Amino acid sequence: MNPSDVQASIAQVCDDVKRVLIEKNLTYGNSALDPLRIFSRADPVEQLNIRIDDKLSRIARGREFAGDDTELDLIGYLVLRRVARALAEESPRPLVRIGQGDSQRDIRT
Repeated sequence: MNPSDVQASIAQVCDDVKRVLIEKNLTYGNSALDPLRIFSRADPVEQLNIRIDDKLSRIARGREFAGDDTELDLIGYLVLRRVARALAEESPRPLVRIGQGDSQRDIRT
């Protein structure tokens, strides 16, 4: 296999990952990076870490869900994790005021 074939294959796989991530974002909204937070209060990066752990667990145990592409999902979660980290660095977390009276102080959430 020559280098240009390998490079074309790399480009195709990356294009597939991009297509799937954009399709899922259109379908599910921005749920990975801006979750509703109904049960979990974890930040988006930590929530993605949990999803990544779940996917790795399924691969390690050989218990992938029929119809899922666990490997593609894992790659997608890793891409989303990088995006979430980059977005978090661009915008500082909001300040929240805690305490009362003279003991009030602001913290980053």
